[in-house]
Amino acid sequence: MTSMIAPLAVRRRAVFVSDVHLGSRHCHAAEFADFLTTLRCDRLYLVGDIVDLWWMASRRANWNAAHNRVVEALHALRRDGTEIIYVPGNHDRPARRFCGLVLPRMAIRRRSIHVTADGRRLLVVHGDDYDAVTHFGGLQERFGDWLYYRILTGNRLLNFARRRCGLRYWSLAEFLKRHSGAAERYIARFVEAGVDDARRRGVDGIVCGHIHRAALFERDGCVYANDGDWVESLTALVEDPDGTLRLLGHNGETRSLLPPRALAPTAATALPQAA
Repeated sequence: MTSMIAPLAVRRRAVFVSDVHLGSRHCHAAEFADFLTTLRCDRLYLVGDIVDLWWMASRRANWNAAHNRVVEALHALRRDGTEIIYVPGNHDRPARRFCGLVLPRMAIRRRSIHVTADGRRLLVVHGDDYDAVTHFGGLQERFGDWLYYRILTGNRLLNFARRRCGLRYWSLAEFLKRHSGAAERYIARFVEAGVDDARRRGVDGIVCGHIHRAALFERDGCVYANDGDWVESLTALVEDPDGTLRLLGHNGETRSLLPPRALAPTAATALPQAA
């Protein structure tokens, strides 16, 4: 893993973000808006749970000026020529009714195939399709959901105090999950399910979100890229013009990267496809 800084103003070939959860109390909307306003890219994938319709329907919606800035920044990107591919997740599931809809410089897809500059074909999907494999259900899982939201509350309060002290963002939730055997086993099952799905479809890897754990690596030649979230990790996945894949923090630091493969002759200009 590397901590080198990758300036956000650099133009990217593609950017993937998910799990923003706009409308929920744990969304880091201000940081996401700042990220978008410095972003330059040809194609932006919104990989699910962008607006937390589940939270807004079941609890009090939290919507403020920072959330409006996110919407304005997305409109500005589209006006500047960025193509937006929206792949709804489980928290914005109602948008799946519009899958197949194509608007000016925007399309809504249940899943998509992104072809990188070096010819790799990557399945783009939110990841909740794998819940049947990774979740065991029951009281233990419901308690885990309750505990997770309590941890997010602690995370928010801790980082409020850190900002007052001039300290950078640090994810308490991510730290605790990395020290939980149950959480690590769940994430391992999710990774395996995603990689297996990519192999069944005959593609070179998968880009997903859903589990709020950013990661970028290859397993037996198959790319696993989780772009993270804007509740805990505050990360995004980007593709450079040469096909390099990078996992970025919200301040532009490169957390990990995969270098490009040998260029395939015609793949660099391919458009995303429905999977």
